[in-house]
Amino acid sequence: MLRAEELELLGDLRGASVLHLQCNAGQDSLSIAQLGADVTGVDISDEAIAFATRLSSDSGIAARFERADVYDYFVAAQARGDQHDIVFSSYGTLCWLSDLRSWARGIAQLLKPGGRFVLVEFHPFALVFDPNWRFKYDYFNDAPVVEAGVHDYVAESGLGLAPGGEHAGVKDFCNPHPSFEFAWGVGQVVTALAQAGLRIDSFVEYPYINGWKAFECMRDLGDRRLAPPEDLPRIPLMYSIAARRPPA
Repeated sequence: MLRAEELELLGDLRGASVLHLQCNAGQDSLSIAQLGADVTGVDISDEAIAFATRLSSDSGIAARFERADVYDYFVAAQARGDQHDIVFSSYGTLCWLSDLRSWARGIAQLLKPGGRFVLVEFHPFALVFDPNWRFKYDYFNDAPVVEAGVHDYVAESGLGLAPGGEHAGVKDFCNPHPSFEFAWGVGQVVTALAQAGLRIDSFVEYPYINGWKAFECMRDLGDRRLAPPEDLPRIPLMYSIAARRPPA
């Protein structure tokens, strides 16, 4: 479900062609389609795309979904001459990207002149902490961070990430597959987009996280927004960027 931040940044979507990169299981893609957009969702996960396709069919909300590595998709879409009014990406996507400059160039090439890119992402400064608010990770990393495996953060976040209610799943889930995550600083993201020829219209930092219970003792601010405990200072937990391809 789209949050207020995304809705404000995306604006009027009626008749717009929207490319949703790393769309996961397609819920946000279909929310965008409900607002009148022609949506294409792309994700590397077979399971996610299969679920998104079923959800589109079962809900009667039309959208296209394609399973592809984002870099491979850029090459294929450019060869077809695809271009969109809006390219959108949100929440936990950048950490899976190994090449930020190629990502930014791909976005710029798939935008129509005057088209917009919208990103809402977890703030990299918040991600230097472990779940108990202790400093653990470097902000500056030249190599991917190797983790034991992606845990079941959706179940741990409860209604924050499952507003429709929870369903029993695998208890005590332990992922045996390690993950390789890339820590991109805000400056690196903004620079990559600017060097790809996009004009930055806005950059906003937020002192809360939408939905994800990333740390211990987080305060519920309402509307599924979570903030640090009151005895900790406010820090940026989330940020957004709106950028535009200059008109021809």
